[in-house]
Amino acid sequence: MRRLAVPTLVLVLSASMAGATLAAAFPDRLDLPAGFSPEGIATGRGHTFYAGSLAGAGIVRGDYRTGATEPLVTDGGPFVGMKVDAQNRLWVAGGPAGSGHVFDADTGATLASFEFTTDASFVNDVVVTGDAAWFTDSFRGVIYRVDLGTGAFSEVDLTDVAPAEPNVFRLNGIDATPNGHTLVAVNSTDGELYRIDASSLDVTTIDLGESLHADGILLEGHTLYAVRNQGNVAVIQLATDLSSGAIVGQLTGNLDVPTTVARFGSSLYVVNARFGTTDEPPVRYWVTRLDP
Repeated sequence: MRRLAVPTLVLVLSASMAGATLAAAFPDRLDLPAGFSPEGIATGRGHTFYAGSLAGAGIVRGDYRTGATEPLVTDGGPFVGMKVDAQNRLWVAGGPAGSGHVFDADTGATLASFEFTTDASFVNDVVVTGDAAWFTDSFRGVIYRVDLGTGAFSEVDLTDVAPAEPNVFRLNGIDATPNGHTLVAVNSTDGELYRIDASSLDVTTIDLGESLHADGILLEGHTLYAVRNQGNVAVIQLATDLSSGAIVGQLTGNLDVPTTVARFGSSLYVVNARFGTTDEPPVRYWVTRLDP
């Protein structure tokens, strides 16, 4: 009996130690290069993440488990919101350049670039569905739809709900249901949330009963996470048909003007853009892990 008890005790201790090792493997803070000025984040294959620079410092590839980062795209930009698709392509919004880009997520090679407009614009975020990539333009009040089959793009006019106005950030974060039939987008200035039918392009306002001044968003089932630059992530419970919802809580942590969010495992990872910081350069930036 004693010989049986010893291995059992060892197994219990080993499991405990494995759990501690696993927890320690995923840090709460992932440091980005000093002076990088990040805005967007995307989760890739394995435990890989990507972050882009508003300051023309390219795109880095990081490891959620170790926190290590390395250059993927060494120049260009600015690079704002981003997503990795099922073909391991990294789609990136080009901000004030009025552009969008597609990179090989393994090598960083440029696969395509799109010049959406030469007007005053800010291409802010992107989501990829089964047949298209959708980019929001904060200043022009439109969404650019890129056909995945042909590479041709067109404009979806949302100026009825998000009037075009230079230097005013209206359309911002965007996400989609898993089947790609419905898009959800946020209006940062007017505090509204929209449901967009991806086929008919009909737009309706999602009734939250209060304003939602948010930046990046993440839709998971009927739960929406909306990053607010004020230092928190709003948790919103949506109706089954996404016609209405309510803010039911908020997540806080080591957040300093957060902008966008990505999911890995049971955690959310939020970029700290630190707009308006008074730190002496080179300014430090990081990604914060939150457990919802």
